[in-house]
Amino acid sequence: MLDAAKTTDTQVETLLEVNNIEVIYNHVILVLKGVSLTVPKGGITALLGGNGAGKTTTLKAVSNLLHSERGEVTKGSVKYRGETIHELDPAALVTKGVIQVMEGRHCFEHLTVEENLLTGAYTRKDGSANIQRDLELVYNYFPRLKERRRSQAGYTSGGEQQMVAMGRALMSRPETILLDEPSMGLAPQLVEEIFEIVRDLNEKEGVSFLLAEQNTNVALRYAHYGYILESGRVVMDGPAKELRENPDVKEFYLGMSDDGRKSFRDVRSYRRRKRWLS
Repeated sequence: MLDAAKTTDTQVETLLEVNNIEVIYNHVILVLKGVSLTVPKGGITALLGGNGAGKTTTLKAVSNLLHSERGEVTKGSVKYRGETIHELDPAALVTKGVIQVMEGRHCFEHLTVEENLLTGAYTRKDGSANIQRDLELVYNYFPRLKERRRSQAGYTSGGEQQMVAMGRALMSRPETILLDEPSMGLAPQLVEEIFEIVRDLNEKEGVSFLLAEQNTNVALRYAHYGYILESGRVVMDGPAKELRENPDVKEFYLGMSDDGRKSFRDVRSYRRRKRWLS
């Protein structure tokens, strides 16, 4: 079974530490400009911001998937449990308990749902009985996948494919999951279902999460701590509850102000009005 130990004080131990990193693509395009963040053991940490803010790049800097896109960390460091990891092979990082669930619900479309899930256990050497036990655990969290276990993954719905991607990650027995845009393209009811599962996995199985999400409203309801990125920089961070109540966050990211809900046209002017960049 996945590690069920969960610290009662999320500040006791830091698992992931990103220190002032810069990321450049194609040797010329500066995407991240001194990003720093931490992920505590047993926590759900949200990485927030609009499209192009640098959220996915930050996750790929941690999971070492930048090189496939001609990107590299050129400054700063990424550490996991105190060990520098940003130059490790991605597969080596999986064995350390860190795995990324990519944006876009990547599945092996020609394989069945169950075959997709079992590919997540390819690094394990603890025997088929333990793998089967964890497969049943995944089906416990995602009962819909058990119903579709013999279906070809490419013919399942977007929500089911998101569940397959998350379930496959769980099959590697992760300590930390990097979850990229889990709500993208999903109906609101499915978004809530996915985030409820994230919370259950965090509370019941002790899995820590760093999740990148444009849906600030739902992310801050489930996360413990949040970082807001804009143009490759962290412009604000704090406990999720405080961010939800922050007037700037409410206006610029939740579409709310003291005068009520604002339209997108009203909110667009935030770029020249943000107090925290002055």
